[in-house]
Amino acid sequence: MYKIVIDSCGELPEELKKDGHYCNVALELEVDGYRITDDETFDQKDFLQRVKKSRNSPKSSCPSPESYIRAYEGEAEHVYVVTLSQKLSGSYNSAVLAAQLYQEEHGDKKQIHVFDSRSASIGETLIGMKIQELEEAGKDFAEVTASVDAYISEMNTFFVLETLETLRKAGRLSNLKALVASTLNIKPVMGSTDEGEIQQLGQARGMKKALAKMVDDMLAVTKNCGQRVLAISHCNCPERAQYVRELIEKASTFKKILIVDTAGVSSMYANDGGVILAV
Repeated sequence: MYKIVIDSCGELPEELKKDGHYCNVALELEVDGYRITDDETFDQKDFLQRVKKSRNSPKSSCPSPESYIRAYEGEAEHVYVVTLSQKLSGSYNSAVLAAQLYQEEHGDKKQIHVFDSRSASIGETLIGMKIQELEEAGKDFAEVTASVDAYISEMNTFFVLETLETLRKAGRLSNLKALVASTLNIKPVMGSTDEGEIQQLGQARGMKKALAKMVDDMLAVTKNCGQRVLAISHCNCPERAQYVRELIEKASTFKKILIVDTAGVSSMYANDGGVILAV
């Protein structure tokens, strides 16, 4: 038996929530002292309103080792853990510490491996799906971990933001640059580095042009599209996610394309109107 534990930055489509092999471990969010658990109680509309009204940047806190230890419990002999990039959160370190503590207490009755996704949101989801594909194919624990490590090294994550306000509030962008971008309707196209940090890949004037550039950037670095699953998540903008899907389907063919709504942590990063793409 196997279990796939994903921190709550990784959105699970309904089919995976019902699958029985997956579980989420919740991070927490904070806006002006108001704390929000990123679980099934997360209210995206309320969260986005609080972020918009606040002069401060929203914050997140990683799950405790105790939360991960509870997730490791059960009958599964193989436990795979997928976390938000350790360059963005302490979730990975917490999960690793939890694995050490669990095995110190229980011995080697089960095998636990923690993957640093070097991504976020549906990037984590795709990693979970790859783990399941390999487990269902009968691969042993070592084969699964090695193959998934290789898969992560080939993955790319992209996103387009409606607004730079969250980055400005977090001190990652000057007020002047944010003001100029807003005034000129410039939308940044962002992506992940090989180490799992955030970088700006380019920009475009207007959301549709930015989304098209994101798709072009993705296709330029993605090989064997027909053998790959692609995922899109969106923050309160399903029509944009569908537009991205249509652009992709006109240009190439993928094994599968799935679309999900952002949960709490991804909503914090993407902000209202943001679109994330992972493959």
